[in-house]
Amino acid sequence: MNFLSHAIPYFDEPLVAVSTAVPDWLSVVDRKIRARERMAVAELNSSDSAVRDVATGILHHIRDDHWFHTTAAFVETNLELAVQLRDLLPGDRGFRPMFVGHILIEVFLDAYWIRDDPDVASRYYALVDSTSPELIQRCVNQITGKPTHDLAAAIRRYAEARFLYDYLDHQRLLMRLNQVMGRVGLAELPQSLLPWLQSAAELVESRRGQFLTRPDGSTPFPPLP
Repeated sequence: MNFLSHAIPYFDEPLVAVSTAVPDWLSVVDRKIRARERMAVAELNSSDSAVRDVATGILHHIRDDHWFHTTAAFVETNLELAVQLRDLLPGDRGFRPMFVGHILIEVFLDAYWIRDDPDVASRYYALVDSTSPELIQRCVNQITGKPTHDLAAAIRRYAEARFLYDYLDHQRLLMRLNQVMGRVGLAELPQSLLPWLQSAAELVESRRGQFLTRPDGSTPFPPLP
């Protein structure tokens, strides 16, 4: 899942909802620092309520990712998108097509929430804006045991960028994808893929309900339009 989809089920617990982004923020700030499940579980009984909430958000991220990535919809669609991308980029048989397919599924799901109800993104960013980055950083440092002084600044940049709205426009989406490509050391995606992004979006939307349903048939999400 991506940022918005991770947070939506927990909007009634603001610090928990915002903290679902912690594992992804850490991957940008310092990939050597990991918010692992066992670390978060160990802090669920902390005497500090903020630490408990941040640990809970981290756990939701980890556990929601686990069921999401094991759904048939995710596995099958990721493979289908990767095969399509390899056909469009002859010679690209490496890691990049599967990586791009993975990302696209997640960002398109966020895009659909915003398209259907722009207030969802507004509410999410309001939660982020109302939460102290220093508070989250302090809690994360306690949970991981590996202090970083860079997380608070990264959260501020994230809040200012408002890049979730870029997912609605494929030109801007491609730009954001290429930022990710650069961050992980992969070659940029060409402009020639823009028409394909539309068909990829339609494929993901065709299985939207399946992506958001746990293997046991339940879902933490509000009803789809």
